[in-house]
Amino acid sequence: MVRKLLASAAIAVTAFVAGTAQAEMSYKPLEQDPKEINFGFISTESTSNLKEQWMPLIKDMEAALGMKVNPFFAPDYAGIIEAMRFGKVHVGWFGNKSGMEAVDRAGGEVFAQTSKADGTQGYYSHIITNVANKNINKLEDIFKCDKSLNFGIGDPNSTSGFLVPSYYVFAQNNIDPKKCFKTVRNANHETNLMSVAHNQVDVAANNSEQIGRSKLKAPEAAAKIKIIWTSPLIPSDPMVYRKDMSKELKSKIKAFFLGYGRLGDVAHAKDVLSHISDGQGPFMESNNTQLYPVRQLALFKNKLKIEGNSGLDAQEKATKISEIDKQLSDLAIMVAAQ
Repeated sequence: MVRKLLASAAIAVTAFVAGTAQAEMSYKPLEQDPKEINFGFISTESTSNLKEQWMPLIKDMEAALGMKVNPFFAPDYAGIIEAMRFGKVHVGWFGNKSGMEAVDRAGGEVFAQTSKADGTQGYYSHIITNVANKNINKLEDIFKCDKSLNFGIGDPNSTSGFLVPSYYVFAQNNIDPKKCFKTVRNANHETNLMSVAHNQVDVAANNSEQIGRSKLKAPEAAAKIKIIWTSPLIPSDPMVYRKDMSKELKSKIKAFFLGYGRLGDVAHAKDVLSHISDGQGPFMESNNTQLYPVRQLALFKNKLKIEGNSGLDAQEKATKISEIDKQLSDLAIMVAAQ
């Protein structure tokens, strides 16, 4: 009976993902394995900072694979998703929300995820303000909604900068940011942190990794940050590659990541990883199931939006909510089975 339930739920989730991909846009199939690997990076901070962190790993990846590996940067998360969709990016470092988009719309497949140096996994979304701001010390202090505050939110495809605060901070409190704040500005984590530190925005979404990195690289700015809200734990970032590359090439790529910091020159690899983000450890094996929690969040957020939509008639609203409840039920079975 349990097997039948799991099989049914798996089919439903697969159908949901396939339907999403078809409804959005199909990806361009690869005609053959790439001669060079293009490695995409979501824009959590400036390109120069990302290059500094990741180029040593890229050089080691080139040596391990015996082929050229090119870093690929874009000004926003969508640029990396679209690049993977059209076969311009073959491997990428994503957040869970952008990873979900890459899987659903860009022919992506999760194969590994990041970890911390101590082996722990996961990070947190935060809402931050300037430490000198004595009027804002908790979430309720930003919900006066008199359009006196400027709010910095993350990229629309960011998990910690957009999806998580959109659900936990705003949707669950029936707050519309556009109606609540004077301005709502999209920016990457680094920019939002610096904007709060220099009083260019009053409040912003951020995450524990960016704050940790800023304490190392920009301690004066980090000292000006005050955290007023912390989310539940978010799964560590997924590493995604194009699923239509050959099994041989995918196996080589996966073997490099899972062996990095565990095999060969371990001391060197661990040193390289320690300088990525707020300090990473070896990569852990993963797959598309790590995206289930973010799928649940996206569905919950959509459900709240539908429930609050006065423009829908009762029957249409009930039908849409019933469809989402079915998808949430199927996902709950899959999450429980992990």
